This record gives sequence, structure tokens and C-alpha cells, in this order.
Amino acid sequence: MKYLLNLLSVIFFCFICSSSFSEQKIAIIDMKFILNESKAGKSAQVFLQNKVKKNQDKFIKMEESLKKEEIDLLSNKSKVSKEDYKNKSDKLRKKVAQYQNDRRSALNDIAKLRNQARVLLLEKLNPILEKYILKNNISLIVNRANVVIGIKELDITKEITEQLNKEVLSLKLK
Repeated sequence: MKYLLNLLSVIFFCFICSSSFSEQKIAIIDMKFILNESKAGKSAQVFLQNKVKKNQDKFIKMEESLKKEEIDLLSNKSKVSKEDYKNKSDKLRKKVAQYQNDRRSALNDIAKLRNQARVLLLEKLNPILEKYILKNNISLIVNRANVVIGIKELDITKEITEQLNKEVLSLKLK
């Protein structure tokens, strides 16, 4: 009986040890680098920067126009009646409020475009990562931002970036 109990204990111990020593391949990827340094990521950044610059130029002109209108209104304050001044100042306030709404809306649109670009790039990246996982028998890919320390051999960022650059040259943003 003791012999059977010892044999079962050894077999049980062997099964536990064999499963705990099974190889699990883990890779590390720097998503920030891929999003910023891939060709598609860079083209999206250029598109967004141009859009921001265009909006800034438009809003600077609007702001200058509103300031000029305000200065004209203040300089003519003594020359016009109170009612006329009040009407003109109300119109100016409405224009300023509209300017602020337009500016806020433009900033929200840029934020939406940035998010859309990120989502599109991640959608293009997922199949590449899936192929890489299957090809190299990797169990888990972890973002570098969530890793405290690891050996450089686990980093697959360059390989994935090269593959992404081959498959996706730019994103179609509107």
C-alpha cells in the first residue's frame, strides 16, 4: 500500500512539474514607437498637423477681425447712441461666442481624427501581430509601457514596424 501511495505521489509530482516547465514565449512591443514611427503613423501625423495648422491660421484671422471690430466699437462709443452701441456690442458678443464654438468644434474634430487614425492603424496592425504570433509560436505580446524590465531579445518592435511599413503605407483619413 505504501508503495502504491509513493508511486502515485511521484506520478502526480511529475505531472505538476512538467506543466510548470512548459515553455511560454513572450514578446515585447513598443506600441508608441509603432504608432509614431511607422510610415502610416507618420503620414497620419503629417495630415493631422496640416489640419491643425490650417485651423490655427483660420482662427487667428477670425480673432484679429474680432479684435479690430471691438476696437472700432470702443473708439466709436461716444459717437453713437446708447441703443446703437448696445446692439453692436451684442452682435460682437454673439460673434465671439460663435468663434469660441467653432474653435471648440474644430479641436474636437481634430481629436476625433486622431482617435480614428489610431484605431485604423491598430486595425491594420492586429492581423500582422496575429501572423507573427502564429509564425513564431508566441503565447503573449506585452506593450513596453507595461513592462518594467526585460531582455532586448524579447522586443519585436522593429520587426513588426518593418512588416507594417511593407503592408500599410498610409491611412485614408478625411
